[in-house]
Amino acid sequence: MKQEKASAMQAAIGWPATIVDNETLEEVLSRPDIVLQQQLQKLDGDIMVLGVGGKMGPSLAHMAKRAAPEKRVIGVARFSEAGLREQLQSWGIETIACDLTDRAALEALPKAKNIVFMAGMKFGSGGDLPATWALNTYLPGLVAETFVQSRIVAFSTGCVYPFVGLDQIGATEDMPLTPPGEYANSCVGRERLFQHFSARHGTPGKLIRLNYAIDLRYGVLYDIAVKVRDGQPVDLTTGHVNVIWQGDSNRYALLALAHATAPTTPINISGPETLAVRWLAEEFGKRLGKEVGFTGSPAPTAWLNNAAEAMRQFGYPLVPLKLMLDWVADWVAANRPGLNKPTKFENRDGAY
Repeated sequence: MKQEKASAMQAAIGWPATIVDNETLEEVLSRPDIVLQQQLQKLDGDIMVLGVGGKMGPSLAHMAKRAAPEKRVIGVARFSEAGLREQLQSWGIETIACDLTDRAALEALPKAKNIVFMAGMKFGSGGDLPATWALNTYLPGLVAETFVQSRIVAFSTGCVYPFVGLDQIGATEDMPLTPPGEYANSCVGRERLFQHFSARHGTPGKLIRLNYAIDLRYGVLYDIAVKVRDGQPVDLTTGHVNVIWQGDSNRYALLALAHATAPTTPINISGPETLAVRWLAEEFGKRLGKEVGFTGSPAPTAWLNNAAEAMRQFGYPLVPLKLMLDWVADWVAANRPGLNKPTKFENRDGAY
């Protein structure tokens, strides 16, 4: 029944067959459906996005504003990227430049009722592990202490789990957190700090364990498609993955504000499929008219995320897998720009 409703929603939304430029991409990424509009309009209080300057933050803030235009939506970041602050403001989003690790600056921020926490470090984290722990663990503690009267939906990662066997259909929320590598363990620290202060102060929240968000400029599908296009072999060592459209993952995170619990609790966010990397590469080969080469053999385990509970609470993603494949293949074939931020999903040692 939920799958039928999701199919009806997909048809009603009217996704384009192709996405030809960044402006169209942003419109699709930030497009809210009627369910999100109803949920956010009923939600009490304004929304503040901490760490709005990353890959996903601008579109999430934009989606929130489009869903509930009467609400105050505030984006907070250092704003080191030229033009981003002005872009957010053109969408009706208030902006505040802030170094979130500066306790005084953090405490001076508006005490919005609803906080979406998106700050953290992944790419390049292996080059500065102390900074990785500071941003992924110390900063969440500061935020949790500062916004004790808010709801806090905090982005985490599916990398907090250990690798699981392919027969398990992904890690569930009750699995012990014993991942490889310092990056993943710093993310466990992030969750533990939010859990600690949520329990101490009764702060409601949700921890978003995400595997792997994609748009057309970055993500697992983009990484595989570019290799196929360029005639490079696709590494099969990590042979299976989960993916979800970035718009859907942002939609789930915003919906989670109305499902916050005290103390905070985790929820896995991803697409419903466990995908073979070989199959994905072959699908891109068909779409791009390319022969596909491979290297390595699939390991018997992978970082996989069982998102059954999210599907129960929020329904199935609105953008289906084959449409994502079509969009990415068309984008890559036309040599449209990427973000130059590889996921490194192939890595099995936890080093990014």
